[in-house]
Amino acid sequence: MTSDIRKYLRLRESMVKNQIEARGITDPKVLAAMRKVPRHLFVSEALMDQAYTDGPLSIGEYQTISQPYIVAHMTQSLELGKDDRVLEIGTGSGYQAAILSQIVFRVYTIETIRSLHMQSRRLFDELNYSNIVTRYGDGTLGWKDESPFDAIIVTAGAPEIPEPLVDQLAIGGRMVLPVGGRLSQEMVKLTKDQNGVVHQSKHGGCRFVKLVGDYGWEK
Repeated sequence: MTSDIRKYLRLRESMVKNQIEARGITDPKVLAAMRKVPRHLFVSEALMDQAYTDGPLSIGEYQTISQPYIVAHMTQSLELGKDDRVLEIGTGSGYQAAILSQIVFRVYTIETIRSLHMQSRRLFDELNYSNIVTRYGDGTLGWKDESPFDAIIVTAGAPEIPEPLVDQLAIGGRMVLPVGGRLSQEMVKLTKDQNGVVHQSKHGGCRFVKLVGDYGWEK
């Protein structure tokens, strides 16, 4: 094992213990995924040594890779099972999709910025994350042909909950997304009960880049 590999393993373990477990993340599947996925490969070479710090980092195109705790918190909130099919809106660097891929059967992820879409697809292939399906396009429209989804996660701030995503959520499904203004949002969780009724709960303030699309902010 090279010194770099050992270094990043130590940093990853410290991240999980001090940033994630210490803040109440208890799902063993989420913790195992956070320990396994090499977060430093999802940022530029210049930022690799900062990849496990407690905060978001730039990935170019005015986008960010989310703070590790936020990734873990949103993932745990989805209450995922190994047979679930999950839709992610906002691939970005691909890190959130990679975490999901360690837990569920299949991840469908949509990115509206072509360069990020292509970059993340190459990385998924290099890391052999074969259960991640990617798409370039308007994520606010969802992925109707592959719906319904057991869970949906939106990794950008929406002015309101995109109706197509609610429609594409399966009975018993869960969705987590930030909703609010351009500069700050509230984390919202939706669940669709056995009668198709959608219930909402709020889980604290957050700050994400804006969700762009027909059911989001204008470009």
